[in-house]
Amino acid sequence: MAIRYLKQAREAAEFAEQDVSDTVAVMLARIKSGGEAVALEYASKLDGWDAPVEVSETDIAKAVRQVPEALRDDIRWAYENIKRFAQAQLATVSEMEVELRPGLFAGQKLIPVSSVGAYVPGGRYAHIASALMTITTAKVAGVQHVTACSPPKAGQGIHPAILFAMQLAGADKILAIGGVQGIAAMAEGLFETPSADILIGPGNAYVAEAKRQMFGPVGIDMFAGPTDSMVVADNTADALTVAWDLVSQAEHGHNSPVWLVTDNEALARNVMALVPGCIAELPELNRAAATAAWRDLGEVIVCDNHVEVAEVANRYGPEHLHVQAADLDWWQGALTSYGSLFLGADTTVSFGDKAAGPNHTLPTSGAARYTGGLSVHKFLKVVTYQRAESEVLPDIARVTANISRHEGMEGHARAADLRLRQPQSKLKLA
Repeated sequence: MAIRYLKQAREAAEFAEQDVSDTVAVMLARIKSGGEAVALEYASKLDGWDAPVEVSETDIAKAVRQVPEALRDDIRWAYENIKRFAQAQLATVSEMEVELRPGLFAGQKLIPVSSVGAYVPGGRYAHIASALMTITTAKVAGVQHVTACSPPKAGQGIHPAILFAMQLAGADKILAIGGVQGIAAMAEGLFETPSADILIGPGNAYVAEAKRQMFGPVGIDMFAGPTDSMVVADNTADALTVAWDLVSQAEHGHNSPVWLVTDNEALARNVMALVPGCIAELPELNRAAATAAWRDLGEVIVCDNHVEVAEVANRYGPEHLHVQAADLDWWQGALTSYGSLFLGADTTVSFGDKAAGPNHTLPTSGAARYTGGLSVHKFLKVVTYQRAESEVLPDIARVTANISRHEGMEGHARAADLRLRQPQSKLKLA
């Protein structure tokens, strides 16, 4: 493969992962031991929040009145898309039973998890869409109870539009608490909530690490890193559109890589020339994040042909993969590693992030090479069952006993032999 980097990411700066891990471990241990009192201590210290953590219906109603009606309508529009897509996903899986041999039945059931803890970030940006993506999908899957939490701002609480989105999506209880303490509160079942069976939702490095450390006794959606995005483009692409699509994702944060892969060097150089100007038009906070992300992690890769472009994309496994090229059917068939695929210049990752319908909680850091994103399936336990009747007992008991004895597992063999001599339906209680 003949590929050339017109721009390559700098060597990754060392990140104090061990410091984060140690800090989170201490916090989780303290909260597990001290419960609500310690969680409230962290809420006061880290978020400046000393008001009640449980958000009342009165508080929600008051916050909703602060959300402009036009924004409420747009949130409802996005919610309907997300809900309909999740419902369509749910329809793709079903319960079943099959008679494998006469008298031998096996099947599968779909059982939703009972309780979910949904984390909604609320730091630099108000992540309205995250509330919709996580809570809506869980409720469509049939989850009985969803606890949602988000970090409150001192003196203000959770952003009103986030509260509206949480309520609309179907959250059963809302907690004004963020960070590690929010994750721990949902996992431990603090503040009169059921302990979460699974924790979902994006967050900063501390939130991600808290979920990682909780994993095992508690499920999580995925091990999430910083968001990343790739554009693949050919000579039909518009350089300014490509530049803005890269910049729009770079504004997520200084550690959010964006990549352009193309077989057209002229396009690549035009995009590189345009990106700084696009970044300059952003508000100050966004501009600082995008500048660092583009400077340190942005890459521009030129290949000889579209086959090589696809191979590069599949090797990277980006969270978001946006195709701005001719022959979209070919690209859709050739591309195999991505969290979500965006086809054509008329779409954009921003649509998927906010309102299109498919979930925006996606695998990062190359994990798209082996897994997909959040969906209704994440909340469904696909469990199996089996039933043996008298017709099949001679064969299944004989086969099981023979295999068991060759494995050296005499107890298994005896249990099988017992069914051969005395069918279960005829056994009597002692």
